[in-house]
Amino acid sequence: MLEVARRRGLDLDEQLKRLMQELGNAINESLSDSDRIAAAIGEIKRAGYDVFLVLEATIGFNKRTEEDDEAEAAAEEPPSSHTHQTARRIRWTAQDQKFLRALKISVDEESD
Repeated sequence: MLEVARRRGLDLDEQLKRLMQELGNAINESLSDSDRIAAAIGEIKRAGYDVFLVLEATIGFNKRTEEDDEAEAAAEEPPSSHTHQTARRIRWTAQDQKFLRALKISVDEESD
């Protein structure tokens, strides 16, 4: 039983690695195909400079729970004409709060 769980985890890891590689390729391709980037680099080269472009992207992954999937599905459903939409509370994770603080964004938490 443990071996099956390990194998399943390995399959998920391999799938995530493949998806991450696909994302990286898509980012590289979009930068390579960008006429704006090519034009800017061309201007710099014409000005007599060599160009070294190094970009760093930080991409995070969080495993979603069934509760997250259900909440997202409910949020995507259009409101019916017989109901009115109510404000929804956002649940911030510690990682969300850290990210917002890094961007100098504060979130006022309302009391219940």
